[in-house]
Amino acid sequence: MKGGVGGGSGASAFIPAKRRWRGLVIGVLGLVILSMLVPLVFLLGLYNGFHTPGYPSDTQNSKSGFQPGHVDDIIRKLGPTLPKDVFQNYAIKPQKEVKGFIHDSQEVKGVIHDSQEVKGGIHDSQEVKGAIHDSQEVKGVIHDSQEVKGFIHEEAKDLQPPKVDTRPTHSHENSTKVGGRVQAARRMTVMDESGKPCEWKFGSYCIWRQENREVIKDSMVKKLKDQLFVARAYYPSIAKLPSQSQLSQELKQNIQELERVLSESTTDLDLPAQIEKKSLKMEAAITKAKSFHVDCNNVDKKLRQIFDLTEDEANFHMKQSAFLFQLAVQTMPKTQHCLSMQLTVEYFRIGSTDLEPSQAEKYADPTLNHYIIFSNNILASSVVINSTVMHAKESGNQVFHVLTDGENYFAMKLWFSRNSYKEATVEVLNVEHIKLNDHKNATLVLPQEFRVSFRTLTHSRTEYISMFSHLHYLLPEIFKNLEKVVVLEADVVVQRDLSALWSLDMGGKVNGAVQFCQVRLGELKSFLGENGYDQNDCSWMSGLNVIDLAKWRELDLSRTFRSLVREQKSMQGRSTDTTALRASLLTFQGQVYALDDSWSLYGLGHDYKLNAQDIENAATLHYNGYLKPWLELGIPKYKAHWKKFLDREDLFLSKCNINP
Repeated sequence: MKGGVGGGSGASAFIPAKRRWRGLVIGVLGLVILSMLVPLVFLLGLYNGFHTPGYPSDTQNSKSGFQPGHVDDIIRKLGPTLPKDVFQNYAIKPQKEVKGFIHDSQEVKGVIHDSQEVKGGIHDSQEVKGAIHDSQEVKGVIHDSQEVKGFIHEEAKDLQPPKVDTRPTHSHENSTKVGGRVQAARRMTVMDESGKPCEWKFGSYCIWRQENREVIKDSMVKKLKDQLFVARAYYPSIAKLPSQSQLSQELKQNIQELERVLSESTTDLDLPAQIEKKSLKMEAAITKAKSFHVDCNNVDKKLRQIFDLTEDEANFHMKQSAFLFQLAVQTMPKTQHCLSMQLTVEYFRIGSTDLEPSQAEKYADPTLNHYIIFSNNILASSVVINSTVMHAKESGNQVFHVLTDGENYFAMKLWFSRNSYKEATVEVLNVEHIKLNDHKNATLVLPQEFRVSFRTLTHSRTEYISMFSHLHYLLPEIFKNLEKVVVLEADVVVQRDLSALWSLDMGGKVNGAVQFCQVRLGELKSFLGENGYDQNDCSWMSGLNVIDLAKWRELDLSRTFRSLVREQKSMQGRSTDTTALRASLLTFQGQVYALDDSWSLYGLGHDYKLNAQDIENAATLHYNGYLKPWLELGIPKYKAHWKKFLDREDLFLSKCNINP
């Protein structure tokens, strides 16, 4: 009983003491909160001009003599004494980090509640009926889940700590609403080249430059070139100052050093490790040179001199690149020259007796389908034959005659004996060994391509015309037993069966070709002359041509061609590249049968804008132009149509590293 009574009296004595302790704690916490809230309200009030929805507007402030501009002046005066991160610590904090003054998702237990509208100094999302509400937990003072119309306004998703960098920012992003106006919260983050803040106004170049900044490749190389350009301009003027011999020597050494570096390096990766120090030394020397009063005329003259030299150098490189381009597209690639040499060596190693054809009787059989190819390119000839055979309904009646020169003759012989093309027959002829009655031994002349440009007052255009060479006019004499042939150029890929060409009725015409009406004969007056042809006629293209040799012999067109060549030579005193163009167009005047456009699509060697559907529907693809498919310069999206008919697993292709 005593124990129970004693225990009861002790508990009753402890209750008043506990209440007193709780009251003291609450009082202390209240003082702490007020001591933190008052400086915050004061600072934010100065910064925002005390413009809150519940207080007088800008008009009222102006009437009372209180101007926001005065507050800005006060802030600027107090700026040096305030910590640099004062607004970073109190105005904007990242989400989920601030448990002091700003919290992003929970309940305000202290002063401000986030559930309804605050009509006084701080506004959130719902109404605060008292000082403390217990919907959720916020351990700080200010909640930022929605809009704050008083001291701080910002979407919770946009609350990020301000970063001093040069990334582009927009004037409407991360804004602070003050007195109905929207002010940028990050105006100080966008800097110009000197490190000063950009002036925020419409059309500011400083802001545009930061927003549209691009990463420059090899920026250090370009910087060094600029430094070298400026140093060269100042050096003559500094060298004339007797008292600045040391600076003159320093500039000279830096110029020589950068010239040596740039002669060995074209990209940033090629630069030496100590290039940063060298750049800083050059920059310091240029700064010293700019500090002296020199004659501006001398500097101007030197800059103009360097500019002229640079322009001359640019023109030289432009001409050099044009020459190298022509050299690259008109010569055989090194890998294909290797292929020809490897095959020639192999031909003589194994002996030619094993390579004699066993189907020689087919070469002169007029009942078969004969195709003529003039080429010194092994791979191109192989693709033409392979693509033709792959799409033929019957390959046994196809005979291909490849006419080449003595340099590639043995390589061609070995290549076509090692590779089979279904049941088709391939004959390789050396044009230098062909014996003709009225002519000396012929030389290989490939079909010629002409680049014709037309210029008017409004626009200009360039077209490519492919035409027969002098050797084509010997076909009736080389193939005396044949009456009809199809001439294919080496830059052609066949995509459809060509057997219908042999039953084509050309109405007594000699040459079945695709017409090229983009260039009419009247537009070639400078080549053809004024008379002797219909100016409205379209020119025609070689590449895929059906030739009636019997009609050709009857009209003796070879003689007509030779007479036109002699006429042109007598007029100009010599034979030119355009001689074959004029002679061919006039020889076949009125003797061209227009094939349907679907038989051949040309332009794959120069035109980047051909329609993909037209390419798929064309019977043959003609890569006329400079950008042949076997060259590295060829148009990539057209190469696939050519490469799929090439046997890349051949041993000799691997030896010569051929991978078109």
